[in-house]
Formats: sequence, structure tokens, C-alpha cells
Amino acid sequence: MPAQVGTDLGVTLAQNRLAVALIGDQVSAFSGPARSFIHRFFTDPATRGQYPVEDQADQARILVADLRAAIARRPEDPEATTMVRTLRAASGHFAELWDRHDVAVRRADRKRIVHPLVGVIDLDCEVLATQHQDQRLVILSPRAGTEAAGQLELLRVIGHQDLTAEERTATPPPR
Repeated sequence: MPAQVGTDLGVTLAQNRLAVALIGDQVSAFSGPARSFIHRFFTDPATRGQYPVEDQADQARILVADLRAAIARRPEDPEATTMVRTLRAASGHFAELWDRHDVAVRRADRKRIVHPLVGVIDLDCEVLATQHQDQRLVILSPRAGTEAAGQLELLRVIGHQDLTAEERTATPPPR
């Protein structure tokens, strides 16, 4: 199953191979504020595009309410307060949701992830937190009654191969 460890500010610290195949390298591919998935969700359309359009509003509300819970646990943390200030300036949508003052701690969720090769994958998301809730293990498993198990198995086989049109139309090897 895809799994990853991250912080309560949305920074991914480690991923297994299937998580990388599913959502890409979240550990070393980003720097600065973009290291946070929450930051990317509100500032990068491609990150939001990992969710079907009809799921994006719910995911946005969940991310902001969960971030507000993290900020409540550490209100004087400069990294956390800078992140909120940066997001409020960069995203009107984030600012609007932040101003609602919704607070929630996510422990379980349903996620539909859009993968460019295997389509929309319907997953259950379990979140296990450390005692201080500053780090989390996120485990994604196939949602019962969906084709997600087969899609994940296909991802396990193809891994992170780049099957772009350029590769498919490459000149065949000489005979």
C-alpha cells in the first residue's frame, strides 16, 4: 500500500515506492514553502489536479481545518505562522477558508487520486500520528468495491516509468 510520513504542516519526510508511483516524489522534488503539500495545493493548479475537480473543495476545507489544528498546538512556531501568512497572501481561497476558523484533526478520510496512467483511484486514507501529532504516517488502501486494488497493482508494476508520448513514438531499435 502507498504510505508516507509527513509533518503536521504537510511536508513529506519519507515515502515508500508505491506512494512515489502514485503521487510523485514529495520528499526531494520541492524546496522552500513548496515543500508543504498544503502550500502547493493552494498555489499550484497541478497539485490540486491530483484530485478530481468535484473533490477539490472538500480537500481544501480538510487541509485548512487540519492546519488550523496544527497551528493551535504551536501558535508561536515561526515556521507555522510564516506558512499561514504566506498562504493568506498567495491564495484568496486559502484566506477565505482560514477566516472560517474551522478546526479538525484528520484520522481517516476517503481520497480519490487522479493518476495520469491508471485514472482515478478510490482510496481509504488512515492517519496515525505521533504523541505530539507533529508527524504522521499516512497509509492509503484500496477502497472496497472499487477497482483501486487493480490500479495499485498496475502502479506497482510500472513504478515511476515515464510513459510519455515522446517515449512511445521513439525510433525503434535497429534490427
